[in-house]
This record gives sequence, structure tokens and C-alpha cells, in this order.
Amino acid sequence: MPTQIPFEGPMLGAALTIVGLLVSWVVWRRRGAAAGLRGVAWSLLPLAAGLMGLMSILWRLVRDLAGFFAGLVFNPVVWAGVAVAAVAVVLWVVSGVMRARGLGVRERRPSGGGAAKPAAGSGDRPAVGGAGPAAGAAPGAAGAAGKKPRTGAASSGDDDFSDIEELLRRRGIG
Repeated sequence: MPTQIPFEGPMLGAALTIVGLLVSWVVWRRRGAAAGLRGVAWSLLPLAAGLMGLMSILWRLVRDLAGFFAGLVFNPVVWAGVAVAAVAVVLWVVSGVMRARGLGVRERRPSGGGAAKPAAGSGDRPAVGGAGPAAGAAPGAAGAAGKKPRTGAASSGDDDFSDIEELLRRRGIG
């Protein structure tokens, strides 16, 4: 047996559809038939939702969301959570500024104490154009001559791209 649709859903949908049709008529007159027909299509959706019983679900959703946000405003525990989130954002921004200026940043050193391992696949193949290091050369030896020693202030923006730059140097690209 089909369930009965509450009377409020179709009535609310019909009211919203009438308002939408009036707006669509104004749009039709000002912008033409294509825009007007699109407005009519959007205007019919509340009536369809009301006839299918979805309008009561939407009404409950709006009511529950309004209650949720009203509870946020008057709840001190929620404001404590907002304060903690604000502190987290401030710490994130401060750490980004510190990294950009090179403050509190340690240089990365390869683990193992010896020479760094070459990247996978970069061992025996010569670089394009033959400009790469010899097959027996130590990794990083080709770009070591033009490399400047880094200082705390000079490496401010290069920390993020140092791994990529090293990989490109090994391949003879950079």
C-alpha cells in the first residue's frame, strides 16, 4: 500500500514553483527564450520534490542545519575548538615563514655517512647529448664544480627544490 504524501510538501513545492515561474517570466522578457526556458526548468524542480515527498526531507535538513549552527554560536566548547583550530593555523603560517627565511631549518645529510646513492636508473646510461658524467664518476661529481656552498640565508627558497635540482644535475639536465 503506498504511503500518503503529507499535504505540506506539495503546497510548499507549488508555492516555490510559482515564485520561480514569475522570475522565469521576467528573465524570458529580458534575456530571451533560451534563458526563460532554463528558468522554467529550474522552477519546476520544487514542485517535483514536493510531489515525491522530498520537500519534507529538505525542510528537516534546513531546520537541523539551522539548529546546528545556532548551537555552535552559543556553545563555549565549540568556541574552544575554534580557538584550537585558529592556533593550529597560526602555527602553520609561522612555520612556513620560518622555513622561507631559513630559521630553525637543518640541512639534510645523506644517511650512512658515505656518498649518496645514485637515483634508480641513473647509473650506466649516458645523458642525452653526451653531456653527462662518465660511467665511473661519483654521483654528483658533474655538478659539484659549479655548486656554491649553502648558507642559512642563501638556502631560504631552495630547500623545497634541492632534491629535484640534484636529480636533474645527475642526469645532466640542469
